[in-house]
Amino acid sequence: MSGPAIGPAPPDGSERSARSGQRRETTAAIAGLAVAGGLALSAGGQTWATATVGREAPLPPVTEELSGSELAALVPACGLLLLAAAVAVVAVRGRGRQVVGLLACIGAGTLLWSGLRALVSDPGLADLSDGTAAAATALEVSRSTAWPLLTVLAGVLGIVGGALAVLRGPAWSGMGRRYERVAVHGRAPAAAAARTREDRALDAWRALDRGEDPTVGGAESPAPDEHRAPPPAGGDGGRL
Repeated sequence: MSGPAIGPAPPDGSERSARSGQRRETTAAIAGLAVAGGLALSAGGQTWATATVGREAPLPPVTEELSGSELAALVPACGLLLLAAAVAVVAVRGRGRQVVGLLACIGAGTLLWSGLRALVSDPGLADLSDGTAAAATALEVSRSTAWPLLTVLAGVLGIVGGALAVLRGPAWSGMGRRYERVAVHGRAPAAAAARTREDRALDAWRALDRGEDPTVGGAESPAPDEHRAPPPAGGDGGRL
């Protein structure tokens, strides 16, 4: 019977634990960046404030809704940046992940600042359309705090995900490197087994040429060769 194929040694417990920790960190960073980007895009399209503008009589007051993209124009752009960073963390490796994480932290910090600014300050006449602001004599603003708070949450998640990529990203295994390692390890046992069978067959034929029995000592008998001449007939089949 053929001997066992020699393959790569299985990872020990500490190596498996390290790989598991890296996978958790990578998943946390990607999920944080993706969720932060989605929240920012969602919040940017909602109404953050409603302004009631009084005008000179006999003109009636007008109401204007102000969305997040109007009060904080960078919120949707930062959301797209964080979504792109979530994809880039998977695609790049090493120092590239640190660059991606740094850009993600900048975008997330902008989200955090935009959300906090909307929570502590009311929109002014400069945030209204030109026609409405020109005729305004009074301004009353009703704010919604839910969407700015959601933007703040997106900023916090983005900072956490970006910081993980900056601090721990170079140690994470890359997508291409992982697939390449699996492919190489998958070919190694088959190649080693093929070389082992060929060597045993050659050793058996050499033993026959020397007049020795190749089955003695556990050697494997070679497969019969169709082109080998049969032994001469007569007697006990010995040599002439």
